[in-house]
Amino acid sequence: MRLTISHVKEMKQRGEKIPMLTAYDYPTARLLDAAGIPLLLVGDSLGMVVLGYDSTVPVTMDDMLHHVKAVVRGSQRALVVGDMPFMSYQASSDEALRNAGRFLKEGGCQTVKLEGGERVAETVRRIVESGVPVMGHIGLTPQSVNQLGGYKVQGKTPRAAVQLIRDAHALEQAGCFALVLESVPAPLAKAITHRLSIPTIGIGAGPDCDGQVQVISDMLGLFTDFVPKHTKQYARLADIIQKAVSEYAAEVRSGAFPTLKESYAMDESVVHELMASA
Repeated sequence: MRLTISHVKEMKQRGEKIPMLTAYDYPTARLLDAAGIPLLLVGDSLGMVVLGYDSTVPVTMDDMLHHVKAVVRGSQRALVVGDMPFMSYQASSDEALRNAGRFLKEGGCQTVKLEGGERVAETVRRIVESGVPVMGHIGLTPQSVNQLGGYKVQGKTPRAAVQLIRDAHALEQAGCFALVLESVPAPLAKAITHRLSIPTIGIGAGPDCDGQVQVISDMLGLFTDFVPKHTKQYARLADIIQKAVSEYAAEVRSGAFPTLKESYAMDESVVHELMASA
């Protein structure tokens, strides 16, 4: 049985830290689910770490649904969160509601995530009232990178900090079950976490959030273009993969692979018959 948003809220109430990771495909989802990760985010970060875009902006609904379906198939217990891509919810609340519904109806996930604070609160409220659980996302909102002028820490000035607090309260009141805080100064993230009854999930927001989320490709060292400051690399799989592939290529070129061990046998009588008729 999958975790529910009620379970996630109860984790905050118990003071239990919440680990969350991104997943974009079936085998990764299986591994993370088996490892006991309670929340899997099919993030629009796949635009950069899977599809090779320079931002999340080009990601489409079709892209997201394709990957959400794979992650849902690969998991059994985790709560799967589908990330609503750029312009899937900004144009109108009607369109936002339709697209949120597609994540559950077509994608099979249990919740959606969207970026923004006060300006999207009414849209969030309408989606939640329709029966679709919503995770909020404030601070650095990658879909707004062109407006923000780059991937910068948010909330560093008194005015900006107050606005983030207002955004957090607006999303809680609108019905969000949890809130991602991205690239927010640790003291501000701590203050927001203490003010909210819903869990905060930090990414570059310090240790006092109720949970943490990381991009799986970053923490496993698979994405090598750059390593975000907020990432701790628990492995460097890119090096391991590159070494394995180089060894494979060398053995193919030298004739060392495949051997009979990796080949299929055939009845000798059939071989003789084939040779005789050749």
